[in-house]
Amino acid sequence: MAEERRPVIAIMRPESYREKSKVLAQDYGFEPIYAPMIRLEGMKDEGFEPFLQRVLTGMSDYVIFTSANGITFTLNKLSETEKKNFITSLKKTRVIAIGPNTEKELIKIGIDNSFLPGDYSSEGIVEALCPEVKGKTVELARSAFGAKVLIEGLEKCGAIVNETHVYTLSIPEGTDQKELIERTLAGEVDAFAFTSSMMVKGFMKHAKELGSEETIKESLNMAVVGAIGTPTGNTLRKYGINANVIPDEFTFEALLKAIKNQL
Repeated sequence: MAEERRPVIAIMRPESYREKSKVLAQDYGFEPIYAPMIRLEGMKDEGFEPFLQRVLTGMSDYVIFTSANGITFTLNKLSETEKKNFITSLKKTRVIAIGPNTEKELIKIGIDNSFLPGDYSSEGIVEALCPEVKGKTVELARSAFGAKVLIEGLEKCGAIVNETHVYTLSIPEGTDQKELIERTLAGEVDAFAFTSSMMVKGFMKHAKELGSEETIKESLNMAVVGAIGTPTGNTLRKYGINANVIPDEFTFEALLKAIKNQL
């Protein structure tokens, strides 16, 4: 008896997530095709040293990390002594993690009492912290493409918000990306897992470069398209693509589970 065909899913997360993403997709019964549409690159802006000093001297009331990458790229900029002192200072600060993956990364470095909002999103953080942040100093260490809603929302609640960009995003070029577009156009991909707006933009940029910006939409709308979070779903819609699946929990595993249920 022939083995049942596994649905093919496009995974477009950064290269560093390749192995664990493929294993997780296979565990959920998918045949993954991997083509990174985002590249993560560390950066250090003029806000980093003041951010570091505020945390070390106890001036910061809250430190918010909106991704595990934000934690990693923050620590990568520190010497071993600075790292140790920074983590010690974080333990005396109210640390906010946007979701379970960010929380796990904090636990790895010894921060085991971080706060997670009920809704794993920027809006969820604003809603959870609004009643208590008036006059408080709030730090954000995140990507250069972070949503403005977090800063604007907390400032409306009376917080003093400082932001430092610890990494940036770019769109990689290569054969993996070209192959994914070609297989999409050929109708060989059953599902797509979009985990950020930047990922959508990267995908569509590659489609446009192959002269397939319009026809790719038809292919996507015939498949199951999953998005993490409403902002990613809205970006897809701006390109004329329907997000069939937006899980309540903003994690990659929850997205895989929701796509599998939809299929």
